[in-house]
Amino acid sequence: MSNVKERFLRYVQIETTSCEENLCCPSTPGQRTLAELLAKELKDMGVADARVDEHGYVYGSIPAKGAGDRPAIGLIAHMDTSDAVKGATRPQVIPCYDGKPITLENGVVIDGFDFLPSLAGQELIVTSGDSVLGADDKAGVAEIMTLCERMLASDAPDHGKICVAFTPDEEIGRGADLFDVPGFGADFAYTVDGGAVGELEYECFNAASCKVTVKGVSIHPGSAKNQMKNAALIAMEFAGLLPPWERPEHTEGYEGFYHLTGMNGHEELAELNYILRDHNADRLEERKKTVLAIASLLNGRYGEGTVTVTLRDSYRNMKEIVEQHPEILERAKKAFELNGVTPVTMPIRGGTDGARLSYMGLPCPNLSAGGYNCHGRKELVPVPSLEKMVDVLESILI
Repeated sequence: MSNVKERFLRYVQIETTSCEENLCCPSTPGQRTLAELLAKELKDMGVADARVDEHGYVYGSIPAKGAGDRPAIGLIAHMDTSDAVKGATRPQVIPCYDGKPITLENGVVIDGFDFLPSLAGQELIVTSGDSVLGADDKAGVAEIMTLCERMLASDAPDHGKICVAFTPDEEIGRGADLFDVPGFGADFAYTVDGGAVGELEYECFNAASCKVTVKGVSIHPGSAKNQMKNAALIAMEFAGLLPPWERPEHTEGYEGFYHLTGMNGHEELAELNYILRDHNADRLEERKKTVLAIASLLNGRYGEGTVTVTLRDSYRNMKEIVEQHPEILERAKKAFELNGVTPVTMPIRGGTDGARLSYMGLPCPNLSAGGYNCHGRKELVPVPSLEKMVDVLESILI
Protein backbone atom coordinates (compact mmCIF):
# COMPACT_ATOMS: atom_id res chain seq x y z
CA MET A 1 0.00 0.00 0.00
CA SER A 2 1.50 3.33 -1.09
CA ASN A 3 1.69 6.02 1.58
CA VAL A 4 0.82 9.67 1.20
CA LYS A 5 4.45 10.86 1.22
CA GLU A 6 5.43 8.52 -1.61
CA ARG A 7 2.44 9.60 -3.66
CA PHE A 8 3.14 13.27 -3.10
CA LEU A 9 6.79 12.95 -4.14
CA ARG A 10 5.74 11.19 -7.36
CA TYR A 11 3.00 13.61 -8.28
CA VAL A 12 4.97 16.82 -7.80
CA GLN A 13 7.62 15.68 -10.27
CA ILE A 14 5.05 15.82 -13.08
CA GLU A 15 5.06 19.42 -14.24
CA THR A 16 1.48 20.66 -14.36
CA THR A 17 1.83 24.45 -14.46
CA SER A 18 -1.35 25.86 -16.01
CA CYS A 19 -1.25 28.58 -18.66
CA GLU A 20 -3.89 31.28 -18.95
CA GLU A 21 -2.99 32.07 -22.56
CA ASN A 22 -3.93 28.56 -23.70
CA LEU A 23 -7.70 28.29 -24.13
CA CYS A 24 -7.79 24.48 -24.36
CA CYS A 25 -8.69 22.37 -21.34
CA PRO A 26 -6.51 21.31 -19.72
CA SER A 27 -4.35 24.28 -20.64
CA THR A 28 -1.09 22.29 -20.49
CA PRO A 29 -0.28 18.67 -21.46
CA GLY A 30 1.30 17.78 -18.10
CA GLN A 31 -2.11 18.04 -16.46
CA ARG A 32 -3.48 15.40 -18.81
CA THR A 33 -0.48 13.20 -18.00
CA LEU A 34 -1.22 13.44 -14.27
CA ALA A 35 -4.95 12.93 -14.86
CA GLU A 36 -4.36 9.67 -16.74
CA LEU A 37 -1.99 8.49 -14.01
CA LEU A 38 -4.50 9.23 -11.25
CA ALA A 39 -7.34 7.51 -13.08
CA LYS A 40 -5.20 4.41 -13.62
CA GLU A 41 -4.15 4.33 -9.96
CA LEU A 42 -7.79 4.64 -8.89
CA LYS A 43 -8.80 1.78 -11.18
CA ASP A 44 -5.90 -0.35 -9.97
CA MET A 45 -6.97 0.09 -6.35
CA GLY A 46 -10.56 -0.85 -7.15
CA VAL A 47 -12.45 2.33 -8.15
CA ALA A 48 -14.40 0.76 -11.00
CA ASP A 49 -15.80 3.97 -12.49
CA ALA A 50 -12.53 5.97 -12.41
CA ARG A 51 -12.25 7.99 -15.61
CA VAL A 52 -10.77 11.04 -17.31
CA ASP A 53 -13.27 13.03 -19.35
CA GLU A 54 -12.56 14.87 -22.59
CA HIS A 55 -11.61 18.03 -20.68
CA GLY A 56 -9.05 16.37 -18.41
CA TYR A 57 -11.18 16.11 -15.26
CA VAL A 58 -10.76 12.93 -13.20
CA TYR A 59 -13.83 11.39 -11.56
CA GLY A 60 -14.44 8.28 -9.52
CA SER A 61 -16.58 6.96 -6.68
CA ILE A 62 -16.56 4.36 -3.93
CA PRO A 63 -19.95 2.79 -3.11
CA ALA A 64 -21.41 3.15 0.36
CA LYS A 65 -20.53 0.47 2.90
CA GLY A 66 -22.71 -0.68 5.79
CA ALA A 67 -26.27 0.00 6.86
CA GLY A 68 -27.82 3.40 7.40
CA ASP A 69 -28.65 6.41 5.29
CA ARG A 70 -25.48 8.48 4.88
CA PRO A 71 -24.86 11.43 2.56
CA ALA A 72 -22.74 11.11 -0.57
CA ILE A 73 -19.66 13.21 0.21
CA GLY A 74 -17.30 14.63 -2.38
CA LEU A 75 -13.58 15.35 -2.08
CA ILE A 76 -11.90 17.55 -4.68
CA ALA A 77 -8.35 18.76 -5.35
CA HIS A 78 -6.75 20.45 -8.35
CA MET A 79 -3.92 19.05 -10.43
CA ASP A 80 -2.37 22.21 -11.80
CA THR A 81 0.25 24.36 -10.11
CA SER A 82 0.87 28.10 -10.13
CA ASP A 83 2.93 29.69 -12.88
CA ALA A 84 4.40 32.16 -10.38
CA VAL A 85 7.70 30.28 -10.69
CA LYS A 86 7.85 28.07 -13.75
CA GLY A 87 9.86 24.88 -14.00
CA ALA A 88 9.86 21.22 -13.07
CA THR A 89 9.72 20.43 -9.36
CA ARG A 90 12.66 18.62 -7.75
CA PRO A 91 11.45 17.96 -4.21
CA GLN A 92 13.95 17.68 -1.37
CA VAL A 93 13.33 15.82 1.88
CA ILE A 94 14.58 17.06 5.27
CA PRO A 95 14.25 14.00 7.55
CA CYS A 96 14.27 15.95 10.83
CA TYR A 97 14.03 19.74 10.62
CA ASP A 98 16.23 21.47 13.21
CA GLY A 99 14.23 24.69 13.38
CA LYS A 100 16.95 26.77 11.73
CA PRO A 101 16.93 28.64 8.40
CA ILE A 102 16.69 26.24 5.46
CA THR A 103 19.13 26.84 2.62
CA LEU A 104 17.94 25.29 -0.63
CA GLU A 105 20.16 23.97 -3.43
CA ASN A 106 20.28 27.22 -5.37
CA GLY A 107 20.94 29.41 -2.33
CA VAL A 108 17.35 30.47 -1.61
CA VAL A 109 16.86 30.62 2.17
CA ILE A 110 13.59 29.80 3.95
CA ASP A 111 13.64 31.93 7.09
CA GLY A 112 11.69 34.58 8.97
CA PHE A 113 8.30 32.84 9.00
CA ASP A 114 6.43 32.66 12.31
CA PHE A 115 5.36 29.06 11.78
CA LEU A 116 8.86 27.62 11.27
CA PRO A 117 9.72 26.99 14.97
CA SER A 118 6.57 24.87 15.35
CA LEU A 119 7.83 22.50 12.63
CA ALA A 120 11.07 21.60 14.42
CA GLY A 121 11.59 17.85 14.64
CA GLN A 122 9.25 17.08 11.72
CA GLU A 123 10.08 15.60 8.34
CA LEU A 124 9.69 18.33 5.70
CA ILE A 125 9.46 18.33 1.94
CA VAL A 126 10.83 21.49 0.32
CA THR A 127 11.75 22.66 -3.16
CA SER A 128 15.21 22.71 -4.71
CA GLY A 129 14.71 26.46 -4.98
CA ASP A 130 14.12 26.35 -8.73
CA SER A 131 10.32 26.19 -8.77
CA VAL A 132 7.22 25.93 -6.64
CA LEU A 133 6.89 22.64 -4.75
CA GLY A 134 3.33 21.95 -5.85
CA ALA A 135 1.81 21.19 -2.45
CA ASP A 136 -0.87 23.55 -3.77
CA ASP A 137 -2.55 21.30 -4.56
CA LYS A 138 -0.81 17.98 -5.02
CA ALA A 139 -0.84 17.63 -1.26
CA GLY A 140 -4.63 17.49 -1.52
CA VAL A 141 -4.40 15.09 -4.46
CA ALA A 142 -2.08 12.72 -2.57
CA GLU A 143 -4.24 12.84 0.56
CA ILE A 144 -7.44 11.99 -1.31
CA MET A 145 -5.76 9.20 -3.27
CA THR A 146 -4.34 7.68 -0.08
CA LEU A 147 -7.73 7.95 1.60
CA CYS A 148 -9.39 6.13 -1.32
CA GLU A 149 -7.00 3.22 -0.93
CA ARG A 150 -7.69 3.12 2.79
CA MET A 151 -11.48 3.19 2.34
CA LEU A 152 -11.31 0.33 -0.17
CA ALA A 153 -9.58 -1.97 2.31
CA SER A 154 -11.62 -4.86 3.68
CA ASP A 155 -11.38 -3.50 7.22
CA ALA A 156 -12.45 0.05 6.30
CA PRO A 157 -15.17 1.57 8.51
CA ASP A 158 -18.73 1.98 7.25
CA HIS A 159 -19.33 5.08 5.17
CA GLY A 160 -21.64 6.67 2.63
CA LYS A 161 -20.85 7.01 -1.07
CA ILE A 162 -17.49 8.71 -1.61
CA CYS A 163 -17.12 10.86 -4.71
CA VAL A 164 -13.67 12.10 -5.76
CA ALA A 165 -12.59 14.52 -8.48
CA PHE A 166 -9.37 16.14 -9.60
CA THR A 167 -9.67 19.30 -11.66
CA PRO A 168 -7.40 21.08 -14.14
CA ASP A 169 -6.65 24.79 -14.40
CA GLU A 170 -7.79 25.95 -10.95
CA GLU A 171 -4.85 28.34 -10.70
CA ILE A 172 -6.06 30.28 -13.73
CA GLY A 173 -9.66 30.43 -12.48
CA ARG A 174 -11.09 27.79 -14.83
CA GLY A 175 -11.12 24.71 -12.60
CA ALA A 176 -14.91 24.58 -12.25
CA ASP A 177 -15.78 25.72 -15.78
CA LEU A 178 -16.49 22.23 -17.11
CA PHE A 179 -17.07 20.34 -13.86
CA ASP A 180 -19.88 17.80 -14.16
CA VAL A 181 -21.81 18.43 -10.92
CA PRO A 182 -24.71 16.02 -11.67
CA GLY A 183 -22.33 13.30 -12.83
CA PHE A 184 -20.12 13.78 -9.78
CA GLY A 185 -23.00 12.55 -7.64
CA ALA A 186 -22.21 14.17 -4.28
CA ASP A 187 -24.70 15.84 -1.94
CA PHE A 188 -21.96 18.24 -0.83
CA ALA A 189 -18.18 18.31 -1.07
CA TYR A 190 -14.96 19.69 0.30
CA THR A 191 -12.01 21.02 -1.65
CA VAL A 192 -8.75 19.95 0.00
CA ASP A 193 -6.78 23.00 -1.04
CA GLY A 194 -5.90 25.04 2.03
CA GLY A 195 -2.78 25.69 4.06
CA ALA A 196 -1.76 24.61 7.56
CA VAL A 197 -3.61 21.68 9.11
CA GLY A 198 -6.81 22.83 10.81
CA GLU A 199 -7.84 25.50 8.34
CA LEU A 200 -11.56 25.40 7.52
CA GLU A 201 -12.61 28.05 5.07
CA TYR A 202 -15.98 29.00 3.67
CA GLU A 203 -15.44 32.69 2.95
CA CYS A 204 -13.37 33.68 -0.03
CA PHE A 205 -12.80 36.67 -2.22
CA ASN A 206 -15.10 37.85 -4.94
CA ALA A 207 -12.71 37.85 -7.86
CA ALA A 208 -12.21 39.35 -11.29
CA SER A 209 -9.40 39.57 -13.79
CA CYS A 210 -8.49 42.84 -15.46
CA LYS A 211 -6.54 43.19 -18.69
CA VAL A 212 -5.36 46.70 -19.58
CA THR A 213 -4.27 47.26 -23.19
CA VAL A 214 -2.51 50.46 -24.20
CA LYS A 215 -2.07 51.47 -27.85
CA GLY A 216 0.67 53.95 -28.59
CA VAL A 217 2.27 55.65 -31.57
CA SER A 218 5.89 54.84 -32.36
CA ILE A 219 7.95 57.64 -33.91
CA HIS A 220 11.73 57.90 -34.22
CA PRO A 221 12.82 59.53 -30.96
CA GLY A 222 14.72 62.17 -32.93
CA SER A 223 11.50 63.57 -34.32
CA ALA A 224 9.04 62.41 -31.65
CA LYS A 225 7.99 65.77 -30.18
CA ASN A 226 4.19 66.06 -30.10
CA GLN A 227 3.98 62.87 -32.16
CA MET A 228 5.09 59.89 -30.06
CA LYS A 229 2.63 58.25 -27.72
CA ASN A 230 4.66 55.81 -25.62
CA ALA A 231 2.37 52.93 -24.66
CA ALA A 232 4.80 51.56 -22.07
CA LEU A 233 4.92 54.89 -20.23
CA ILE A 234 1.14 55.30 -20.37
CA ALA A 235 0.82 51.83 -18.87
CA MET A 236 3.10 52.96 -16.05
CA GLU A 237 0.81 55.96 -15.52
CA PHE A 238 -2.14 53.61 -15.23
CA ALA A 239 -0.36 51.53 -12.59
CA GLY A 240 0.65 54.66 -10.70
CA LEU A 241 -2.93 55.88 -10.43
CA LEU A 242 -4.05 52.82 -8.46
CA PRO A 243 -3.78 53.22 -4.66
CA PRO A 244 -0.46 51.64 -3.58
CA TRP A 245 -1.82 50.82 -0.11
CA GLU A 246 -4.34 48.48 -1.76
CA ARG A 247 -1.79 45.99 -3.04
CA PRO A 248 -1.49 42.45 -1.63
CA GLU A 249 1.72 43.27 0.22
CA HIS A 250 -0.10 45.94 2.25
CA THR A 251 -3.36 44.12 2.98
CA GLU A 252 -4.62 41.30 5.20
CA GLY A 253 -7.80 39.70 6.57
CA TYR A 254 -10.87 41.05 4.82
CA GLU A 255 -8.98 43.81 2.96
CA GLY A 256 -9.18 43.59 -0.81
CA PHE A 257 -6.57 44.57 -3.38
CA TYR A 258 -5.46 45.27 -6.94
CA HIS A 259 -2.63 42.91 -7.88
CA LEU A 260 -0.43 43.41 -10.94
CA THR A 261 0.42 39.87 -12.11
CA GLY A 262 2.20 40.65 -15.36
CA MET A 263 3.25 43.39 -17.75
CA ASN A 264 4.89 43.68 -21.14
CA GLY A 265 5.15 46.24 -23.87
CA HIS A 266 7.01 48.86 -25.89
CA GLU A 267 6.26 52.22 -27.45
CA GLU A 268 3.47 50.98 -29.68
CA LEU A 269 1.67 48.44 -27.50
CA ALA A 270 1.68 47.60 -23.80
CA GLU A 271 -0.36 45.32 -21.56
CA LEU A 272 -0.97 45.07 -17.83
CA ASN A 273 -2.68 42.10 -16.21
CA TYR A 274 -4.34 42.48 -12.82
CA ILE A 275 -6.47 40.44 -10.50
CA LEU A 276 -9.06 42.32 -8.44
CA ARG A 277 -10.15 40.86 -5.10
CA ASP A 278 -12.56 41.76 -2.31
CA HIS A 279 -14.64 39.75 0.16
CA ASN A 280 -17.45 42.26 -0.25
CA ALA A 281 -19.19 42.06 -3.64
CA ASP A 282 -20.09 45.77 -3.69
CA ARG A 283 -16.48 46.77 -3.03
CA LEU A 284 -15.31 44.56 -5.90
CA GLU A 285 -17.70 46.44 -8.17
CA GLU A 286 -16.14 49.69 -6.93
CA ARG A 287 -12.71 48.36 -7.88
CA LYS A 288 -13.97 47.65 -11.38
CA LYS A 289 -15.30 51.19 -11.60
CA THR A 290 -11.92 52.52 -10.46
CA VAL A 291 -9.95 50.83 -13.24
CA LEU A 292 -12.52 51.95 -15.81
CA ALA A 293 -12.33 55.53 -14.49
CA ILE A 294 -8.53 55.53 -14.80
CA ALA A 295 -8.82 54.30 -18.37
CA SER A 296 -11.30 57.10 -19.11
CA LEU A 297 -8.96 59.67 -17.58
CA LEU A 298 -6.02 58.51 -19.70
CA ASN A 299 -8.13 58.38 -22.84
CA GLY A 300 -9.09 61.98 -22.21
CA ARG A 301 -5.40 62.81 -21.90
CA TYR A 302 -4.03 60.79 -24.85
CA GLY A 303 -7.00 60.20 -27.14
CA GLU A 304 -10.00 57.88 -27.15
CA GLY A 305 -9.08 54.23 -27.63
CA THR A 306 -5.61 54.59 -26.19
CA VAL A 307 -6.48 52.50 -23.11
CA THR A 308 -8.97 49.67 -23.06
CA VAL A 309 -9.93 47.53 -20.06
CA THR A 310 -11.27 44.00 -20.26
CA LEU A 311 -12.86 42.69 -17.05
CA ARG A 312 -13.86 39.07 -16.41
CA ASP A 313 -15.50 37.74 -13.27
CA SER A 314 -13.69 34.68 -11.89
CA TYR A 315 -15.62 33.53 -8.81
CA ARG A 316 -17.82 34.77 -5.97
CA ASN A 317 -17.62 34.53 -2.21
CA MET A 318 -19.03 31.10 -1.36
CA LYS A 319 -20.12 32.18 2.14
CA GLU A 320 -23.60 33.05 0.88
CA ILE A 321 -24.16 29.41 -0.15
CA VAL A 322 -22.17 27.41 2.40
CA GLU A 323 -23.59 29.13 5.49
CA GLN A 324 -26.99 27.78 4.43
CA HIS A 325 -25.58 24.32 5.24
CA PRO A 326 -24.04 24.61 8.72
CA GLU A 327 -24.03 20.83 9.14
CA ILE A 328 -21.27 20.60 6.51
CA LEU A 329 -19.03 22.88 8.55
CA GLU A 330 -19.85 21.08 11.80
CA ARG A 331 -18.89 17.76 10.23
CA ALA A 332 -15.48 19.13 9.29
CA LYS A 333 -14.92 20.77 12.68
CA LYS A 334 -15.74 17.52 14.47
CA ALA A 335 -13.36 15.59 12.20
CA PHE A 336 -10.48 17.91 13.05
CA GLU A 337 -11.21 17.70 16.76
CA LEU A 338 -11.43 13.88 16.70
CA ASN A 339 -7.88 13.89 15.36
CA GLY A 340 -6.48 16.29 17.93
CA VAL A 341 -6.53 19.35 15.67
CA THR A 342 -8.12 22.66 16.65
CA PRO A 343 -10.12 23.87 13.64
CA VAL A 344 -9.44 27.44 12.59
CA THR A 345 -12.19 29.13 10.60
CA MET A 346 -10.80 31.98 8.56
CA PRO A 347 -11.48 33.83 5.31
CA ILE A 348 -9.51 32.66 2.31
CA ARG A 349 -7.37 35.38 0.82
CA GLY A 350 -7.76 33.63 -2.49
CA GLY A 351 -10.20 31.21 -4.03
CA THR A 352 -10.82 27.55 -4.72
CA ASP A 353 -12.87 25.51 -7.13
CA GLY A 354 -15.35 25.24 -4.27
CA ALA A 355 -16.32 28.89 -4.63
CA ARG A 356 -17.61 28.30 -8.15
CA LEU A 357 -19.00 24.85 -7.38
CA SER A 358 -21.04 26.20 -4.47
CA TYR A 359 -22.92 28.43 -6.91
CA MET A 360 -23.32 25.47 -9.30
CA GLY A 361 -25.36 23.56 -6.73
CA LEU A 362 -22.58 21.76 -4.83
CA PRO A 363 -21.95 23.38 -1.41
CA CYS A 364 -18.20 23.09 -1.03
CA PRO A 365 -16.10 24.63 1.79
CA ASN A 366 -12.32 24.32 1.75
CA LEU A 367 -10.08 22.22 4.01
CA SER A 368 -6.41 22.46 4.79
CA ALA A 369 -3.97 20.40 2.72
CA GLY A 370 -1.03 21.03 5.05
CA GLY A 371 1.37 23.16 3.01
CA TYR A 372 2.94 26.56 3.57
CA ASN A 373 4.20 29.40 1.35
CA CYS A 374 2.39 28.32 -1.81
CA HIS A 375 3.12 29.97 -5.18
CA GLY A 376 6.81 30.46 -4.47
CA ARG A 377 10.24 28.85 -4.23
CA LYS A 378 9.92 28.69 -0.44
CA GLU A 379 6.90 26.40 -0.49
CA LEU A 380 7.07 23.43 1.89
CA VAL A 381 4.91 20.75 3.48
CA PRO A 382 5.50 18.71 6.65
CA VAL A 383 5.01 14.97 6.11
CA PRO A 384 3.03 14.65 9.39
CA SER A 385 0.57 17.19 7.99
CA LEU A 386 -0.02 15.03 4.91
CA GLU A 387 -0.63 12.03 7.14
CA LYS A 388 -2.88 13.92 9.54
CA MET A 389 -5.12 15.18 6.76
CA VAL A 390 -5.74 11.63 5.54
CA ASP A 391 -7.02 10.81 9.04
CA VAL A 392 -9.18 13.95 9.10
CA LEU A 393 -10.73 13.12 5.73
CA GLU A 394 -11.56 9.62 6.92
CA SER A 395 -13.30 11.07 9.98
CA ILE A 396 -15.37 13.33 7.74
CA LEU A 397 -16.61 10.35 5.75
CA ILE A 398 -17.67 7.98 8.53
